[in-house]
Amino acid sequence: MCRACAAPWPCAFARLTLRQEYAHDKIGLHVYLCAVLHEATADLYRLHPHDGPDPRSLFDRFLGWVRGPGPGPGGGDHPGPA
Repeated sequence: MCRACAAPWPCAFARLTLRQEYAHDKIGLHVYLCAVLHEATADLYRLHPHDGPDPRSLFDRFLGWVRGPGPGPGGGDHPGPA
């Protein structure tokens, strides 16, 4: 949860901030978010062992938003085939 707005992290403001902080390091952003996803998954399974988190929804929450409109076909950070 976001400490500022109590929305599930990363909230809209956190996403904007992360995009700015990692504007020139998309791989670093993915690595950071993967680490946070790993921590969150472990915490959620520890707190709710019988009805743990849905892997797809956690992926969408932590990593799914990173690929957005961009220069490549279909969005994202890759320019596509030459």
